[in-house]
Amino acid sequence: MHRVLPDVRRRRLLKLFLLVTALALPLTACGQDLGKSNFARTTVPAAAGAGQISDGPITDAAVAANVLRTIKPCQFLTKEALGALGLGTVEDDPSPSSIAFDRCGNKVKDPGGKEIRLDFEIGNTLLPHADKTTGQAGGLPLRVDKTDETSCTVATMTALNPDMALTLTVTYPGDPCRPGRTLMDAIVQKVHNSPEKYSTPAGTLLTADPCAMADTTAVAATVPSAKSAPSGLHSCQWRSNGANPAVTVEFQPGLPPIAGDGYSKVDLGNGVTAFRKQADGSASRCSVEWQHRPWQGDDVELAQVDYENYNAKPDTDDPCGKAVTVAKNVVTKLPKP
Repeated sequence: MHRVLPDVRRRRLLKLFLLVTALALPLTACGQDLGKSNFARTTVPAAAGAGQISDGPITDAAVAANVLRTIKPCQFLTKEALGALGLGTVEDDPSPSSIAFDRCGNKVKDPGGKEIRLDFEIGNTLLPHADKTTGQAGGLPLRVDKTDETSCTVATMTALNPDMALTLTVTYPGDPCRPGRTLMDAIVQKVHNSPEKYSTPAGTLLTADPCAMADTTAVAATVPSAKSAPSGLHSCQWRSNGANPAVTVEFQPGLPPIAGDGYSKVDLGNGVTAFRKQADGSASRCSVEWQHRPWQGDDVELAQVDYENYNAKPDTDDPCGKAVTVAKNVVTKLPKP
């Protein structure tokens, strides 16, 4: 999530496994439980009231996917925003993700000097199970999962079946769920009250629905009986009955792609040059990415198509051929800059 290496094109190595690596929660060493002494208990409605909300669709216009796609994530983790909650001392500005539009992180030192690490994502689909629902946040179902003594995930549901949420992953050697709930309440309130948004110039991928950026017939040639489901606000995955193979279409910021490090040029038509790379290993996997339009600073908006089939060998499955086939269709569907 942080820019710690000089060549940020390293991000290409992460993208193919983005959904897998998101499962790994950061851990810190256990310490004295400071949660009870340093935080006022967050008042959350009883879980009995959450069941009815969880059963039906969420119709809150403020958390519709097309609205959430343009919200800036770091506004919720600024020194001012965190300082107003009394969680502790905030020394640094928030750190936006270098590989995602909708992620941001920051750290707080509690009154006892212990670090609270906060990782926020808008539109997460890797969530606590429904049985972790405990009350509400701003009228939306709230799921809280304390995975161990130092880690907690707090998720405010923005959509159900398929599930999507605003999530806070908190790492803190106290009671990690308590600061998570406190901050989540403030986040949901801000989401409902004029949150800051990205600019949306003509042709931006920021507002594009990734599940609408590929024809079902084009994907079906690679993934038989393909069915799509969002895997994030800017990512969509097609699978056949929930199994392999799978195709993922994803949009993110990054440096302009170049040849090298296993990537080679491929012509997608319509004047678009992409770069493809077959992943190492025995499974059949390939990633194809290309520049769509400028983003911020040296970064651009990137479109990416990933193909994976863990039940096939790459020498017989032609993963890059299949990924390129879908990418050629995606190019024709993207908004024009």
